[in-house]
Amino acid sequence: MNSKYEIIIYWSNEDNCFIAEVPELAGCKADGDSYANALANAQTIIDEWIETARLNQRIIPQPKGRLLFA
Repeated sequence: MNSKYEIIIYWSNEDNCFIAEVPELAGCKADGDSYANALANAQTIIDEWIETARLNQRIIPQPKGRLLFA
């Protein structure tokens, strides 16, 4: 677990927790009751996402670093 994928973390009033999204990995999201927990959970789910992709012989995108959104 030494992910270089960008992780976007924000507070969700609707879910009453922090949400961590990994835009480069489709559907890769995690949550947590604190910012730190959301980040830790995101790092775990990234590893699981990559492991599942490998098992299913799917392409794993290379991390691009900081993504720009406007």
